[in-house]
Amino acid sequence: MKLFHISHTDLDGFTCQLITKEFFKEGYFYNANYGLEVKLSIKKALEDMLEFKDEEILFLITDLNLTFQESKDLDLDISKMNENGYKIKLQLLDHHVSGKKSADSFYWYYLDDKRCATKIVYDYMFEEYEGFDCNTSAWLKPLVDAVNAVDIWLEHEKKNFEFGKVLMSMLTKVKEINNILFADLSREFKFYLLKEASKYLDEVDGHIKLDNEVHFIKKEFLKLNNKDDTLDNLSAIYLVKTLDDIKEQLTVTYQEHKGLLTYCLGSISIPANAFLKANPDYDFFIDINKKGSASFRADGKLDVSILAAKLANGGGHVNASGGKFEDFKETINFSDVKNYIQNKLNKI
Repeated sequence: MKLFHISHTDLDGFTCQLITKEFFKEGYFYNANYGLEVKLSIKKALEDMLEFKDEEILFLITDLNLTFQESKDLDLDISKMNENGYKIKLQLLDHHVSGKKSADSFYWYYLDDKRCATKIVYDYMFEEYEGFDCNTSAWLKPLVDAVNAVDIWLEHEKKNFEFGKVLMSMLTKVKEINNILFADLSREFKFYLLKEASKYLDEVDGHIKLDNEVHFIKKEFLKLNNKDDTLDNLSAIYLVKTLDDIKEQLTVTYQEHKGLLTYCLGSISIPANAFLKANPDYDFFIDINKKGSASFRADGKLDVSILAAKLANGGGHVNASGGKFEDFKETINFSDVKNYIQNKLNKI
């Protein structure tokens, strides 16, 4: 069975995916906030399913409530695919009461406002797939209880509630790996943090000990060798290595110049400079965000103030400039962004 799992972008949403990843081991995972991201994620998941016509598919959506129209559209899409020979089981597991109309109308839309989505998913794995062995349940069940306590705000469960607060803060502050450009790696980082955090659940004042150790847990994941450094430096080194691993996919060209394009990376001065120095065959670096605002960086081989002016009515310095693409449309697919920018570069 192939798993396709869309979930929310918070502690509850990611822990839902940690649970399914522990059971299925492999799968296609997507994360979305509300609004456009949900529609785009569903569209992407359905496109990815097209190559698995001969396999059984579980399409799971968790910790996200769909509008009635979104539910209606999805129900129609899945019905059409199944009529055409696909074997897709659609299941939504959520706890937001705003989804009641959809839950009352579609059999696959399950709503329970007395449990967080993480707890619903954990229980679902036992109800439908015989759950986990004793070793996995030993650390996963207490983690689920802590997430449940903080997500539906059970202050009377003091131990779980306090631990859950640290978990929530920990994931909220994960900025070291970009969650759009490196969605899978960012998700793996969050899974790593949650699994490491589970080791403190049975300790006295475990929430305090975890709060003290989060910094060092992050550093262990980001270290590329045994050499220690500041978290910021380790993050920058890790980022440059990650960019270097996929630079061919991120490459754009302008006349005889080669550049690197990123999407929603943010704060690019340090990583852009480090990447350009490590890759002398690249002459410029562009980062664009969801609203079309762009940052341009270079290292003396191209005047990006001129490039920014030509591309996006921008400007600034020779090696550091900015601009705004007024006709840019938000997307979750990097290929759309790359095609958009490359077409602009081809026209100047």
